[in-house]
Amino acid sequence: MAESVAFSVNADRKTLYNQVVPQIEALVSGEIDVTANLANTAAVLKEVFGFFWVGFYLKKQSHLVLGPFQGPVACTRIEPEQGVCGHAYSTRQVVVVPDVDLFPGHIACSSASLSEIVVPIFNNDGSVFGVLDVDSNKLSDFDQTDSEGLSRVVRIIERSIVSDLL
Repeated sequence: MAESVAFSVNADRKTLYNQVVPQIEALVSGEIDVTANLANTAAVLKEVFGFFWVGFYLKKQSHLVLGPFQGPVACTRIEPEQGVCGHAYSTRQVVVVPDVDLFPGHIACSSASLSEIVVPIFNNDGSVFGVLDVDSNKLSDFDQTDSEGLSRVVRIIERSIVSDLL
């Protein structure tokens, strides 16, 4: 069981993703509990990248409900088509928002959040399990590197969901 994550403090994000993705894979591969895997994944992403907020919203009945996260207190329930998380959920696409104030229907859980990226997470049957939500206190903080890197992280989570259901 890993108790720490190793990364280059001054590396660019692409390098950091390349360093931490295999570590997240190793961290979750020995654990079948999805909650534990989501919690550790959020902790790794927060520690390595210093994002303002990192967490998961999980599909429960007709809402996205707050799951494991790192950062300040967050919104508890989100309608499936509301805000950035709801948009990623309903479109089944990664959503990158350079300025959350310009996103129609943005849900302001914290006024310190200025930009956001949300990546949908899929069950084995293709339905949406939830979303990985990452917020920054900087404008235009996310780009294609983050979209690709966080999507790699989500693929690991998806494999752990399948393990948890077996």
